[in-house]
Amino acid sequence: MTPHTPAPCPANDPCAPAVVAQLPHRRLVKSYVLRAGRTTQAQARAYLAYGARFLLDYAPGGFDATAAFGRSAPLVLEIGFGMGAATAHIAAQRPQDNFLCCEVHEPGVGALLKLAGEQGLENIRILRHDAVEVLEHMLDDRSLDGVHIFFPDPWHKTKHHKRRLIQAPWVKRLAARLKPGGYLHLATDWQPYAQHMLDVLQAQELLYNTAAPAGDGYVPKPAYRPLTKFENRGLKLGHGVWDLVFRRH
Repeated sequence: MTPHTPAPCPANDPCAPAVVAQLPHRRLVKSYVLRAGRTTQAQARAYLAYGARFLLDYAPGGFDATAAFGRSAPLVLEIGFGMGAATAHIAAQRPQDNFLCCEVHEPGVGALLKLAGEQGLENIRILRHDAVEVLEHMLDDRSLDGVHIFFPDPWHKTKHHKRRLIQAPWVKRLAARLKPGGYLHLATDWQPYAQHMLDVLQAQELLYNTAAPAGDGYVPKPAYRPLTKFENRGLKLGHGVWDLVFRRH
């Protein structure tokens, strides 16, 4: 599909908020809190230029991946891609895979639209919707070849731990959506959350840990996951990052 020509904003006219206000896909979010942030003019233009090409509507009742991507290929669900730089990098490195990407943060969606459009990443499709509802109402059991959840909100305070995405009931549903042999890759820079993730995943009978049996349960960073600027800065300050990769039996 030929990319659309971006619609320019008039000089000195901050049209980004007006453009985004006219866009569909705004939904009630249940699994996390929307971050404050302003959509830039470049991101707003990306919605107009590339939205029809890469954005999908939330449609309960099933998901036809072949129709959405125009081909049949392994399907990876990306949950909470932030500003999309890592997603675009992975999609470019793995053109043989399709990536269904969920994010509700409008500037982040605009940023990934810009990257996908400018780089011609035809293996990306974006749902601006809560991934919990996408998993529950759109995706069938044994429909996914992989799932990426990188640096989800750790909800540091004990009273907020119940808001964490990685909880046993939800992970059970997530594991059911994986095909046998499909993988779940999590990463976090908060050690208590890493331990919580490890405990939850190891208790899920549909999954097994790919880490070395004699190790601590975590794996070295897989080559396809790029080192983000934030992560690199943290590593230089001595902060840790923990990757977990589990597969379905």
